Amino acid sequence: MSTTTATQAATGLEASMAARRTPEQLKASRALMWRDLLTSLWAPLVILGLALVPYIILIELVPPAAAWAQPLMQYLALAMLIYFVGLLVWRTALPKQRMLRHLRHEARELIGEIERIHKRVPGKISAEAFTRLAEQAMQVEAASLAGDAPLLEKETRALDALATQLLGAWRKQDLWDFFSGFAKALAIAFIIRIFIIEPYRIPSGSMLPTLEIGDQVFINKFIYGVRLPLTNYVPFQIVRPPAHGDVIVFNNPVRTEMDFIKRVVGVPGDTVELINGVVHINGVPQPRTLVKEDQVVYNKHENTAWFPEHPRLFQENLDGHVHAVLQPGPTAREEREGPYTVPPGHVFVMGDNRENSLDSRYGLGAGPGVAFVPYGHIKGKAMVIWMSLGYGGWFSQFFEGTGLRTDRLFEPVR
Repeated sequence: MSTTTATQAATGLEASMAARRTPEQLKASRALMWRDLLTSLWAPLVILGLALVPYIILIELVPPAAAWAQPLMQYLALAMLIYFVGLLVWRTALPKQRMLRHLRHEARELIGEIERIHKRVPGKISAEAFTRLAEQAMQVEAASLAGDAPLLEKETRALDALATQLLGAWRKQDLWDFFSGFAKALAIAFIIRIFIIEPYRIPSGSMLPTLEIGDQVFINKFIYGVRLPLTNYVPFQIVRPPAHGDVIVFNNPVRTEMDFIKRVVGVPGDTVELINGVVHINGVPQPRTLVKEDQVVYNKHENTAWFPEHPRLFQENLDGHVHAVLQPGPTAREEREGPYTVPPGHVFVMGDNRENSLDSRYGLGAGPGVAFVPYGHIKGKAMVIWMSLGYGGWFSQFFEGTGLRTDRLFEPVR
């Protein structure tokens, strides 16, 4: 065995194939790789996902940037939808290309399996066996580059038979490696969902007009501190504690089977009182301006149709955090509510649809009496609407008024 062959055998199948390629083959191989990546049905979703990460960071750190960044994201989403539909049409119209993609995928999986076996048992594959495998793998690649489906299938089967002949015992063990790799991917997804970001669907109209029924939001799981799984314990704060105006998702401390989404109105030590609908924090009234006398919003209850409501729309400035709130009539339902003093390690929450919300004023849905939300029950801060299946929108005529609301895509939660 030559020194070159021995070196290639030590470094792996992919390295050995790379050493055998001519510059023209290398260029063609890279071009084919990018073509396969860009014609994958996952490509539009991956591109949109990659764009969403910096978008979320941008609108969280520089909120005014949403004025131009949100339309850009909406145009990108439309472009990716057209891209996805185009790929489907292309695959349907050209079955040969669909077959080639399938065969190339099988070939890559087989070459990847041989590579994993080589890494797991370094030095145990003879130089002669390795050379035969590398040469046959190059035949597979040549057929793939030529776009010859029958030849590619023939050469891939030949490589599969050769791998079984030369690596038979180790191939049986590689099945476990495949499943362990799948388990690792699931674990990573679980960690992301538990500790970093999680989706949440808005189930009711308690946060109208900020959040509508059917909005799907991403919540920041780490800003206040990571909550240990299966517990309501946060060992340490990461970025900051909950602040006035934050929209949070939390596990209801009195109805633990449910998650709620509300706005933080009071933080530890605050005394909160409502006087004719105006929020007072520690005796200071929070500015509130009437924006519209008749704001039309659509609501629905479980197993009922959508119905319009006509409340008054206000703009409220909650300790510097400006947001919209609704009030049904010219006066609040109760002239005075409170005062409520927030204990340490808790927050006082209310819905933006002020008289249609089971919030801290009403025991968080458990009955009369005030109820505060412990820090440990807070799952995270709502950041952005990534999808909305609400009243109106695309195809709503087929689903009893519920459709895809493209106008709400990527809207920041303020």
